[in-house]
Amino acid sequence: MRHPVTAPPIPERVRTLAATATPTHISVTGTDIPTGPARGGVDAAGRPVLLVKPGEFLYGTATETLVTVDLVATRDLGGVQRPRGLLKVQGWTQDVPGEEARETAIAIAERCPDDDLLAALDGGTPKLLRLDIGRVIYLTVQESGLLDAGDYLASAPDPFLDTAERLIRHVNESHREQFVQSMTKLTGENADDAWLWELDRYGATVRMCENQLVRLPWPVPLPTRTAFEQAVTCLVCPH
Repeated sequence: MRHPVTAPPIPERVRTLAATATPTHISVTGTDIPTGPARGGVDAAGRPVLLVKPGEFLYGTATETLVTVDLVATRDLGGVQRPRGLLKVQGWTQDVPGEEARETAIAIAERCPDDDLLAALDGGTPKLLRLDIGRVIYLTVQESGLLDAGDYLASAPDPFLDTAERLIRHVNESHREQFVQSMTKLTGENADDAWLWELDRYGATVRMCENQLVRLPWPVPLPTRTAFEQAVTCLVCPH
């Protein structure tokens, strides 16, 4: 008897978290410089991109500075931001090449809007630095570990990531009552605290109560966006 694959491979899972995460803090390895706030986003390759301004400690430093950037992924549940995962990405700073700056800025602005991104492109004083990644430490509600740069960069986010994020927001904001009823029928227990937490080609994760996550795998990994959307519809409104 074949059993379904219940969850994405760890590198894919971590890349998916990174794609939806925001830089929050940065520290310089081997120095007494205190940890400071970080601004920016994550590019299409999964590399943290930092937006730095004059007066900030990275602005005047040489490239190839070894740093650790904290990336935090959250989920909005009824107006409250709940943490999904923390990634500590260690690597060496490098300038974003001029010919890649616009594409990079647009990519991170889609998830992390910042007026200074435009200033950086228009010849202003802010500049963009990205990380040549060495390793990634990940910590989620259910798992933790370390990925080397090769495994992390060779993977990719879930192919339905953008659709998944749109559907999660839609279900939690507009169909919460139906979803709670569906989870109550499925589990046989009161599911008033149920929220749709994560979606991917392998299944759905439901947050039933404080830090209790229930994984619901699809029968098979879903091959197309249409199949993915249909599976989510059946989950929320079962016949």
